[in-house]
Amino acid sequence: MAATIKDVAKLANTSKSTVSRYLNGQRVKKQTEEALKKAIKQLNYHPNMNARRLVMDRTQVLGIVVDDIANRFYSGILKGIRIVAERHGYDCVFYTWSTHREKETDFLNLLYEELADGLIFLSFRKRSAAHVKAMAEMMDPIVLIGDDADVEEICSVDVDNYSGVRELVHYLHRIGHRDFAYISGPRNAGATEQRANGFFDALSENGLQVNRNWVVGSDWSNEGGYKAMKKLIKSGGFSAVVASNDESALGAIGAAHEEGYRIPKDFSIVGFDDIPLSKWFYPSLTTVKQPFTEIGMKAAEVLFEQIDDKKDEPGKRHLLNPRLVIRNSCLRMS
Repeated sequence: MAATIKDVAKLANTSKSTVSRYLNGQRVKKQTEEALKKAIKQLNYHPNMNARRLVMDRTQVLGIVVDDIANRFYSGILKGIRIVAERHGYDCVFYTWSTHREKETDFLNLLYEELADGLIFLSFRKRSAAHVKAMAEMMDPIVLIGDDADVEEICSVDVDNYSGVRELVHYLHRIGHRDFAYISGPRNAGATEQRANGFFDALSENGLQVNRNWVVGSDWSNEGGYKAMKKLIKSGGFSAVVASNDESALGAIGAAHEEGYRIPKDFSIVGFDDIPLSKWFYPSLTTVKQPFTEIGMKAAEVLFEQIDDKKDEPGKRHLLNPRLVIRNSCLRMS
């Protein structure tokens, strides 16, 4: 027969209520805690989660909705969510659009049907204001990661895309650069506009003008950055290239090498994200590092504040700072 709370209490020489408090995450004396851990391990005790959920009137489940479960950028974020969920004794159930639904709002029924206590929606795509408003109107625990479509009534978490690119421009300006090219991102990405605004505003803050011939779009792939750099080289006249993600930055370096230029002697190139390859590419890429795990942890923390009725401020947007990582793809101008 499976061990019960009564068995654990007897072996640990304590009461059933103390065992229950410990299993629910409440504090007990250090000596008692050690005895309970030993008893639980010895008896191979597993809590009856269904009974626990009935008592607490909660599912003890978080629903995590992602647009593409294969997106490698999401692994750190999902890790952060799991860390916080486990601290609260919660399980995570993951859903992806590619299964059988077309948009995020199709998953709101998970709350209607009480299959989860709260939902985190994770997507780097640009969101529809109408869809975000529909989520906000639920008045249930919901947190967005990524774009919030400027809807004030919903909580969201993201990296500070604007400040990240702005910091890159200021760094390049400090080491002597005055002529800047920019490789922008795809229109359907939530961060594209924010990063572009960071670039334009940083130029203005340093008394520099935007040369529209030096602003080229990309799809954030290596090939997209390669093609963008080929266009920029035809224009010429710039000394620094700010690529709005690492993939396009690495593609740009490849295009420059192919055209006979040397990085950073002929062009300084920076990216955004700090993907693993950026450290090992030649030359290693100066970039800004996204705090992916911290983003996931913050989103889960904000969600649990709502679940526990310690409501976050309506529409509060939490922006986490990226960190400048200086490597070998930039040259100080004499």
